[in-house]
Amino acid sequence: MTTVPVQRAGRIYLTGFMGSGKTTVGPILANTIGYDFIDLDDAVESWTGLSVASIFRERGEEGFRGIERDVLRSLSLRERIVVALGGGALTDAGSLAIASTTGIVVYLHSSLEQIVSRLKRKSDRPLLLADDGLPLNDRALRERIGLLLESREPTYRRADIIVDTDGSKLGLTVDAIVRKLAPYLPR
Repeated sequence: MTTVPVQRAGRIYLTGFMGSGKTTVGPILANTIGYDFIDLDDAVESWTGLSVASIFRERGEEGFRGIERDVLRSLSLRERIVVALGGGALTDAGSLAIASTTGIVVYLHSSLEQIVSRLKRKSDRPLLLADDGLPLNDRALRERIGLLLESREPTYRRADIIVDTDGSKLGLTVDAIVRKLAPYLPR
């Protein structure tokens, strides 16, 4: 864990791969520390009036990342919030800069096996679909997740706090995050 300036404690950004638990952990963490919770994908959809999948189809990943960055910049002006970032949000240099300079970044680390298990029945993740828009078979899904995870892991590891979620019950994961955040949170 790195030393975090106290003024960044007003915003907690949860990062990690799809299926790592950001949207599940986020509201409970926010409630525990008395913050509001925002899912960045939901905020993007509210801002644009389009689904994430539609944005990916119409504007591609680069177009989506630009919108995501603008929404994140807007959220970074708020205080006392926990934001569940999209799994690829911090692959955008602008979004990484916003998160790392305005808040505490918490990486929810999950193994490849855990992620594949959690995502194998999901069909709403544009990056995990075949070119024809259909779900990938198990082997192709594992390969795609493995490649994406490998490319993103160095960025995730730049987080201020890292918490392993494999085999951990939800409450214990939240407790671990709260313990690591405690020195920085307002009393």
